[in-house]
Amino acid sequence: MTEMNRSTVDCSGMPKVLLVGAECAPLAKTGGLADVVGTLPKSLAKLGMDARVIMPYHRIIKEKYGDRAEHIVSFYSDLGWRREYVGLEKLVIDGVIIYLIDSEKYFGTAIYLGGDGEGEQYAYFCRAVLDAIPCLEDFQPDILHCNDWHTAMIPMLARTQYRGGMQERLRFLLTIHNIAFQGRYSFNYVQDLLGVDGRYYTPEYMELYGSANFMKAGCVFADRINTVSPSYADEIRTPYYGEGLDGILNARAEQLSGIINGIDNVVFDPENDRIIAANYSLKDRAGKAVCKKALQEELGLEADDGKFVLGLVSRLTNQKGLDLVNMILPGLIDGYTQVAVLGTGDANYEDSFRSFENEFKGSVCSSIMYDEGRAHRIYAGADALLVPSLFEPCGLTQLIAMRYGTVPVVRETGGLK
Repeated sequence: MTEMNRSTVDCSGMPKVLLVGAECAPLAKTGGLADVVGTLPKSLAKLGMDARVIMPYHRIIKEKYGDRAEHIVSFYSDLGWRREYVGLEKLVIDGVIIYLIDSEKYFGTAIYLGGDGEGEQYAYFCRAVLDAIPCLEDFQPDILHCNDWHTAMIPMLARTQYRGGMQERLRFLLTIHNIAFQGRYSFNYVQDLLGVDGRYYTPEYMELYGSANFMKAGCVFADRINTVSPSYADEIRTPYYGEGLDGILNARAEQLSGIINGIDNVVFDPENDRIIAANYSLKDRAGKAVCKKALQEELGLEADDGKFVLGLVSRLTNQKGLDLVNMILPGLIDGYTQVAVLGTGDANYEDSFRSFENEFKGSVCSSIMYDEGRAHRIYAGADALLVPSLFEPCGLTQLIAMRYGTVPVVRETGGLK
């Protein structure tokens, strides 16, 4: 780390911020990361900052917004021995300028390819972002805000391969949304893709447990590291939660902080939400009972205001504490309680919730899908929302639930604490 040039940036005015993420709501979303990347620029704008986003031009974005995209420039980037096409496009969504990295090869199918293919997909993205920065018209960022492992190689590449360029002079913030996902690959594979010098394949830089680790590289080379709640920032400095990165995070404790996530109070607003059955507010809550009855009817639950409706809107994975839910759910169905599940994930959890619906028709509904409208209606119509996560960096569902007057029942961990 002694080699790093921590050049200062002229911030006599408000800094210009470029947020870098694999997904961004409403363009492409698989989880809470997209909500943060989509909402944060609006909040920064209220503070007087020029905050923009750069992300992949995923197929689902082209299909929905392609006719609104403006082409800026095309060029080629080096990905090891490969010369790869990069298209740079621009969209304006809800007042936020979003730059799009276009490559049919890497972003023409899935948002995340999985396996080594995903490593190459986002190695390309990191390289393309750095090469695109001089092409951003009249916008030259002071700060690059990187999000999770898919963008975590950017600070390292900038500081080791772009010396003397405008990329090296940027300041880098890395936000860890979930430390369990780190981008682990063989060093030979990463070296082939990004030309990383072999001297950086050491525990001091990016090696961890015999792999080249994208997230660790970001933790070493970023100017600042933060995560999505103060309690999670403390937890990931321990071996139990740190997933092997507790050592570097303790070494950089002075540069590590936690800021609780927020939600978009305009999108999530029971007083004006057009997706739910009736509007209501803190002063006039009559509409919540209407939403509850409508939800019961929509989901095939017995329409009875006396039943307690427990919602669960979640990725269906082990992290979310679903083994506990599977264990206790038959006991919850006591004639007074109904359960509404919405989400997709691991096949074993999807199958178990389908089984519960079949066993407890009229008391359990398992919607194995993601539907934004149904999510809103569960937040509005449920009496409580279950969030029993084993660990949770922040979580957004409990924040949304409180916005809709629905009580979160949570495990005391991370942002839930």
